Amino acid sequence: MKTFIKRKVFKLTAMGVATLVLTGCASVNFDQTLSSANQATDTFTGGKLELSRSAEHNAVRSKRAGELLSKTLTADDAVQLALANSPAVQTMLAQSWADMSAANQAGRIANPLFTFERMTFKDELELGRLLSFGLLDLLTLPRRLAIAQSQIAQSQVQLSANVVEQVTQVRQAWVRAVTASQVLQYAEQINTTALASAELAKRMQMVGNFNKLQRARQQVFYADSTAQLAAAQHGALAAREELTRQLGLTDAQAAQLKLPERLPDFPKEARAASVVNSTATDQRLDVQLARGQLDAAGKSQGLNLITSLIDVEIGVRRDTIFDNGTGTAAAKRGYELGIRLPIFDWGNAKRDVMNAQSLAAANRYDGTVRAATSQLRESYSAYRTAYGVARHYRDEVVPLRKIMAEENTLRYNGMLIGVFELLADSRDQIAGVVTAINAYQQFWLADAALSASMTGKPTGMMLGAPAAGGAEKAAH
Repeated sequence: MKTFIKRKVFKLTAMGVATLVLTGCASVNFDQTLSSANQATDTFTGGKLELSRSAEHNAVRSKRAGELLSKTLTADDAVQLALANSPAVQTMLAQSWADMSAANQAGRIANPLFTFERMTFKDELELGRLLSFGLLDLLTLPRRLAIAQSQIAQSQVQLSANVVEQVTQVRQAWVRAVTASQVLQYAEQINTTALASAELAKRMQMVGNFNKLQRARQQVFYADSTAQLAAAQHGALAAREELTRQLGLTDAQAAQLKLPERLPDFPKEARAASVVNSTATDQRLDVQLARGQLDAAGKSQGLNLITSLIDVEIGVRRDTIFDNGTGTAAAKRGYELGIRLPIFDWGNAKRDVMNAQSLAAANRYDGTVRAATSQLRESYSAYRTAYGVARHYRDEVVPLRKIMAEENTLRYNGMLIGVFELLADSRDQIAGVVTAINAYQQFWLADAALSASMTGKPTGMMLGAPAAGGAEKAAH
């Protein structure tokens, strides 16, 4: 009987050691993770998401950044520049690798403990050797591995969501920087016309053709436009610096940054509602993440239920006793079983924690699924509204402003209006164009937000009336 027990113990020990060796060989393949993330977010990254791990990788990224900075930067180029150059992107990738590695580590069994003892008593010398490991760790290994794989899968989905968010921020920063540059150009034009009007009013007052009130009206236009020009200058600088931070540019690289003079033309047709609605709810990243958290909570609950009640350690022992008086040696073999008794702590608090966590995960998943379609509808509404307003300014307001400017020029040439009326109309026309530019900006921001929401990283987009900016205020 004793021989049978010993064989069972040694067989269990051998199985435990083999399992430890096998689980210790597994590691996270982050290259495969990056490939999956590139595939899931191809419309955002173009498959260019990479983690630099060597000087060669850094050199390739630096060369790519230099090529992009050598030309005028489009929105797509800005995304590629951020992926190749931004330390924030590399930090995000490295942290994702660390999170997945930590999850992988949690699925492994702790290394066995080897204890060596040396004791003497008169002529006797006893050497004790004990190899022990957690028996529950071995028995629950399949569930631990399943939990680890679930957590790794969650990290992969989270990585894709973070990539979508990062790219969306870059695109929106690019839109704001180009818009601010455009607005600054028109603010300078308004300030120039206001200066001409104020200078002419001053001279006309000097020769007695203007009174103080008439001159003051023209002067206040100039004063307001000067203040708004300063605000536009700072706005352009702030938007450009925000883009610089999103791209991770150095001071030397920032000096090379060249942006287009205007926003791109928006598409002839808006995205159809059917295209947006075809986005399956269960394919969204936020739903996948919530579902993964629910699965992990369920798997962890079964494991924690066992470990909260009892903990068992088993060890294989071999002792050798040397009798120096008789010159003989004897060996003793056996096993030890350690059981932590649930006397002071019955694990009630641990079970309450895991029950609450499972309940929270279930409700989180339910809430995410319910909110998914609502968020899509809201995002699409913002997109269509911005598209309609921008198109209205392009097709209606701006052409009408142009017609009015042409007619007033004819009236001025026919001496039907004076120079001040012509200058005021010029300011109104420029202010109308600035308002249209802001409407175009709202559309491109909403377009980026909708793309993120369709993938499953909801991005809030608050729409309001297109801001006329300081230029328009200075014109009235």
